[in-house]
Amino acid sequence: MCGIWALFGSDECLSVQCLNAMKVAHRGPDAFRFENVNGFTNCCFGFHRLAIVDHLYGMQPIRVKKFPYLWLCYNGEIYNYKQLQKHFGFEYQTLVDGEVILHLYSKGGIEQAASMLDGVFAFILLDTSNRKVFLGRDMYGVRPMFKVLTDDGFLAVCSEAKGLINLKHSTSSSPKVEPFLPGHYEIFDLKPNGKVASMELVKYHNFRDEPLHVAYDSLEISTSGFDLETVKSNIRLLFENAVRKRLMAHRRIGCLLSGGLDSSLVAAMLLKLIKENSISYPLQTFAIGMEDSPDLKAARKAPSPNEAAEDSERLLKELYMFDVLRADRTTAAHGLELRVPFLDHRFTAYYLSLPAELRVPKNGIEKHLLRESFQDTGLLPKDILWRPKEAFSDGLTSVKKSWFTILQEHIENQVDDIMLEKAAEKFPFNPPKTKEGYFYRQIFEKYYPGNATWLTHYWMPRWIEATDPSARTLKHYKSDKTE
Repeated sequence: MCGIWALFGSDECLSVQCLNAMKVAHRGPDAFRFENVNGFTNCCFGFHRLAIVDHLYGMQPIRVKKFPYLWLCYNGEIYNYKQLQKHFGFEYQTLVDGEVILHLYSKGGIEQAASMLDGVFAFILLDTSNRKVFLGRDMYGVRPMFKVLTDDGFLAVCSEAKGLINLKHSTSSSPKVEPFLPGHYEIFDLKPNGKVASMELVKYHNFRDEPLHVAYDSLEISTSGFDLETVKSNIRLLFENAVRKRLMAHRRIGCLLSGGLDSSLVAAMLLKLIKENSISYPLQTFAIGMEDSPDLKAARKAPSPNEAAEDSERLLKELYMFDVLRADRTTAAHGLELRVPFLDHRFTAYYLSLPAELRVPKNGIEKHLLRESFQDTGLLPKDILWRPKEAFSDGLTSVKKSWFTILQEHIENQVDDIMLEKAAEKFPFNPPKTKEGYFYRQIFEKYYPGNATWLTHYWMPRWIEATDPSARTLKHYKSDKTE
């Protein structure tokens, strides 16, 4: 995961402003670069590189001789760049997968450049010939991007919000730091003085619809209907394809393994593909846990299938503000690139196209269709495939004293009853409802004072009445001990 940063129309010295870009240096431990834009003394790019593809020639902003007027700074992986090269006859000048964005834009404009990409990405594209700036982000927001736009046209963009805090600008009020919306691109006019004007924010695709790049994908699946065997076969094919394309790297690949269904399927499929592709190094898996970990049975208390499907889609749309954001931060902080096969656009589009009654839990078992799809493949032992749902942080700790209990005991010494009673006075926006929530909010306010409005609500299913961060307190979980 690299770190991208850019300013357009800065009123302050760029050498001073660039200090803010160093706040995301952890995202790119291999190299960094700051580069001013020719002809615009108040515009610049900053880039911290984590070299995954093309170790020698992958520095950014990317500029190629064929398009000297284009500047590209992006964070991500474009898995279909070779397929697009073959189909359109693109002549790449580097080995960097992101170069395809320049060619797609030159050929068909920004709409095509965003819609044809199969991968995860956040990009800043500058066209000095047509005086345009473009921002774009992948469908689920796997790669992060934040922006600041002042009333007078100063634009700042960064992989993390911290790179935009305390920037110098001419406006009297502090501009709002906003996450750039997933599945969108935005067009800005670039003025002669380096300032910008937002012209259009476009949602280029709906995650329920089959992506346009499928036309250039060699994988074909049956479209004859929704009979169960066809559906299960398609799920297997699409999932294997999702894992296979994420093998693209010049560095070793590992797997974060919790022991649950999702990570076990990824690890098993990854091992299968490593053997088939004769990859020389062994698969390394990484897990965190303690002895005597319990299983938490999940018999999900859900509404009707259609209501459950609708709420699941809402949670998917909001991933970029919660789970995806946390996963990005924890891996990027250590120079790691995270790849998420279950958020493959083609896989999710197909899964969401299935009738709601196929996708809901059955017999008290969540992800029933996914489990059933791999039941007779031999990919996973049955005890793993049908293992009940774990609450990740709780399930990794001892049944004698869970992580939840350890946290509660620590927080009881940090937050008293009076502090919690007055939480709404101290934190009027989304006041914490538990001592643990209060504890976390204090940490957030310490580093990002007054910015709690970045998260507008708690990210939970609508039918769950819970205020505690631990899944162990949810009513629809029950441990083996209570059976």
